[in-house]
Order: sequence, then structure tokens, then C-alpha cells
Amino acid sequence: MQIERHSLGGMILSDSRLPKSDTRRKPTAHVGFLLIPEFAMLPYASVIEPLRAANRLSGHALYSWSHISIDGEPAAASSGVRIQTEFRVGTDAHFDYVFVCAGGNPALFKHPPTFAWLRQLARRGVKIGGISGGPYILARAKVLTGYRFTIHWEHAPAFVEDYPELDLRRSLYEIDRDRLTSSGGTAPLDMMHAVIAREHGSELAVAVSEWFLQTHVREGTGPQRMPLRERLGIAHAPLLRVIGRMEQTVENPVPRDELARLADVSLRHLERLFRQHLGCSLGEHYLALRLDRARDLARQTSLSVLEIALACGFSSASHFSRTYRARFGRAPRIDRVQQMQERRR
Repeated sequence: MQIERHSLGGMILSDSRLPKSDTRRKPTAHVGFLLIPEFAMLPYASVIEPLRAANRLSGHALYSWSHISIDGEPAAASSGVRIQTEFRVGTDAHFDYVFVCAGGNPALFKHPPTFAWLRQLARRGVKIGGISGGPYILARAKVLTGYRFTIHWEHAPAFVEDYPELDLRRSLYEIDRDRLTSSGGTAPLDMMHAVIAREHGSELAVAVSEWFLQTHVREGTGPQRMPLRERLGIAHAPLLRVIGRMEQTVENPVPRDELARLADVSLRHLERLFRQHLGCSLGEHYLALRLDRARDLARQTSLSVLEIALACGFSSASHFSRTYRARFGRAPRIDRVQQMQERRR
């Protein structure tokens, strides 16, 4: 690939290699970043940096960007970094895209002016995106109905409880017409590769990805989490099949005998495998999965303690509360009350 020096410093693609009809004739796209308090820095950077790189590598102002907060004040990320903003929610500035960046616990975000503004943008035909926890905000604004989308895996269980009717996918990113959603982390790099390729050609998109040492661009339908083999450091295939089934059936736990048949071993042998590879019994591991899910629901949803218990495979609230306290050192109602207090703020 030919390169040449640009007056701004750095290297750009030679004009002879750029798709001129795409990079020269399209007006600069104005991208807005709505930064919700406690937004995550990494996924935000994974959206804005490819835009900067596309401008630099092409030698053209393909994109410009501005930042928006709910009150016009600097927006604080979860790391404490503060980003200066140019606009506040409700501005009538022109945007081609608006990406909602959120982290922390987006289920607690409650700001009607933000939801109303997002609906107004949708009516104008602005392309609206949600990054990491951002899709939760879009769902609150009622701009995801009829679209497929994704969200960070941490928020997915609570989201499904709140919005069971919406078309949530467990993918890295989704681009459905004028909605763009990404699960967070570095997944926006892959999404922005697709956006830049669609708007300005694959050569520029590849150059941007290579600039960020992205040697493998993932498909949007790829998984959000590491394979169990890598996540748990276990290579025993039958045991991995069992653990995978357990993670998929938190609400309705599978009987132990059925799990043993899935692994094609005796129940006694399956118990030995759990002890050998995970240091706990099958039942202890299953219980930990269910309680971890319960804690997420207690912190991120408005479900009652009984509803959380039933959603995590417990037959009674009393048994659920005892096991929850034994694992986390406090009753589920304490996490539940704290979450409700935060919602009312």
C-alpha cells in the first residue's frame, strides 16, 4: 500500500488508493457522544479513536464530533476522568450520529429529558447508537422497539427481566438500519470498522484497524465472553459441556443425573471432575452461578426478593435469603433496598 506524508504529520493513504467517490463527495458526518455519568472510558475511546484515525489516514475531514452531557457540565467517567462537553441534552444542534455511552449500573439512570431528546432525534432520522450500557438508556427512551441490538453481558440478565419483549442479541455488536449497538470493551473497534467500511470503503477501514494493531476484526455476531475453556482454564470437554448447560439454565436448574448423562459419565465421576478441576462440588458450583445472577438482579432491577428467588431457581424466598447471606454476608433485601434508594435519587 502506498503512503505519503501529510502536512499534519503522520502517514495517510495515497489518494490513488482511496475510494474518492466516498471520501471526497460526502459531507463531514457530525457525531455526538452523549456521556452518561459513570460511562466507561475504553468503549468510548473505541468509538471516537477510529473516527480520528479515519480523518488522519484519509487526509479528509470525514467526521467531526461533539460531546453532550445531561446538564452541559463536564461528564465524569467511571475512572474519574472528566470530559469537557459542548452541548447539553435537548440541544438542537445537527447530528448525523449520536452514541449513548454508559457504564456502571445504567438501569438506575432516570432522566426524562434525556429520553425525550433521544426520541426526538429518532424522529429526525439521526442514527442512534448505544455503547456498553448505553442500550439500556435507549430502551428506557423507547427507541429500540422493532430493532435487534446488544448490550454488555453483565447487564443482560437484568435487561431481559425489564424488557422481555425486545430483541436482545448476545453478540459483540449489532447494526440494524439506523440503530448501532455495541456490547462494550473493545467491541466498538469492530463495529466502527464496519461503519467506516460501509461509508468510505473497506481499504480505509482496514487501514484504521491496522493503525490500532487490530490484527483480527471480529464479526458482529461473535461471542462477548471467552470460551469456557479459556475462561476457566479447563480442557476437559465433557465437563465443559456440563458447565455450559448450567450457565444456560440458572432459572430452571437441570437435575444432576441429567448433567451426568450429558457428560456421558456416572454422577460420582462427574462429582470427582468438579472437585478436580474447580475445587468444589457440582451443587456448589451451580449454587454459586445462581447466587451471582441473583445479586445482579437485586442490584439492577426492581424485582422483589421473591421474584429474584424464582428467577434464579429457588422455590422459596426464605431459602434464597439464607443462601444469599451465607455467600455474600448480607441479606438480599439490603442490596434490594439500596438499589431502590438509588433509583429514587
